[in-house]
Amino acid sequence: MYENLFGGKTDAYVIFSPQNRFYFTNFKSSFGCLVLTENEKTFITDSRYMKAAQEKLEGFNLIVARGMSDIYKFVIEVLKKTDAKTVGFEDKFLTVCEYKTLKNELADFKLTPASANIESLRIIKSADEVAKITEAQRIAERALRKIIPLIKPGVTERDMAAELAYEAVKDGADCMSFDTIFAFGENSAKPHHVPSAKKFEKNDIILLDYGVKYQGYCSDMTRTFFINDPNPELASIHNIVLEAQNYALKHIKAGMTCHEADSLAREYIRANGYDKEFGHSLGHGVGLDIHEAPFVRENGQDVLQDGMVITVEPGIYIDGLGGVRIEDMVVVREDGIENLTDFEKTLEI
Repeated sequence: MYENLFGGKTDAYVIFSPQNRFYFTNFKSSFGCLVLTENEKTFITDSRYMKAAQEKLEGFNLIVARGMSDIYKFVIEVLKKTDAKTVGFEDKFLTVCEYKTLKNELADFKLTPASANIESLRIIKSADEVAKITEAQRIAERALRKIIPLIKPGVTERDMAAELAYEAVKDGADCMSFDTIFAFGENSAKPHHVPSAKKFEKNDIILLDYGVKYQGYCSDMTRTFFINDPNPELASIHNIVLEAQNYALKHIKAGMTCHEADSLAREYIRANGYDKEFGHSLGHGVGLDIHEAPFVRENGQDVLQDGMVITVEPGIYIDGLGGVRIEDMVVVREDGIENLTDFEKTLEI
């Protein structure tokens, strides 16, 4: 996998971010550093993780560090042994302070931004990664089906977010992949609403945006529905959003730009008079991070490629009334998309 990082002007990579460490090792830890060269893989961590690392990591040189100062010392030793001159670092992850420290500690080496190189590997998902993302999605769907009967007048948004997390983890999820958005009534007009003590009322619209992690990989889905009689205006909006999403799902394929993909749904919503009410992008990549490249937005010039996993989530939000968002997670293919989401989109559940 990591061999594709070499062949250019970068001799070694120093990797600190938990997501990228996991990507190259399939080993989760809260502390550590990975040093990659063309012929060597070195994982540095502290004593809390060393036993597990010894059991799981094959083909890695393992080093125990007592803290960050130890890590830099060992990184330098590893780099000097491999005769590395140019070292790639995660420019999209390190803070300015962390970069200054890295630059000072590795003063004998030339540092070069490398996030784009690493991102180019992570952006295309392997069959194994797609399988893990799919299982995360199945766990999420099963959890939602279990809690829908619990949505009755008097329950709060927080109640339902907690029930959803409980069912997902009980069914095998590592955790939720981001803070669940559970919104009743007019709260659904807030795209990133934080669940509150608001109680569900009989004819409230319900907007739910959530996902889970399974073996490190995320899922993401949004559904908007009523338990009882739909509000006529919101029912009309739901139909527009659903048609916009269906049109995008039908036409998205490898080779188009993110801007072109975004336009598929945005132009439909604009034609129906809701241009200003669709304020976010159509979608984003999903993998080890819930939001990662590519970003399917109005000015996005990245080209969609076979094997990318993205969301397709148009929405319309009316202050004081409510909002509708419908989101599926798909794999981009040469001839279209492979939809990883298998949950009904009906307005009344």
